[in-house]
Amino acid sequence: MPRKVTAPGSAEVLRGNAPGDELGAPERTPNRPGQRGSGRVRHDDKITVYVSREELVRLEQARLTLRAEHGLAVDRGRIVREAVALALDDLAESGTNSELLRRLAES
Repeated sequence: MPRKVTAPGSAEVLRGNAPGDELGAPERTPNRPGQRGSGRVRHDDKITVYVSREELVRLEQARLTLRAEHGLAVDRGRIVREAVALALDDLAESGTNSELLRRLAES
């Protein structure tokens, strides 16, 4: 007779073991211009980003250029984190004149 094994749900998995460690509103960090991407650290959160084939090729070409011409062996995730940090810094510093706002308004 097969045993039925139950797995915890996402709420149980994501909830910490300490009292009061349940999921709530995420803590907001103040916008700090000049804040860099997180680099090579263990990350707690994950997002999925879908890109076109052309965008993926450009990202891979950038990764290879960084390695070949600048001696930086970085993965695509690190490039994306740094690019996000740059875009958010530009928005925080330039506001309505930011490149991010301009590009989003065009699309």
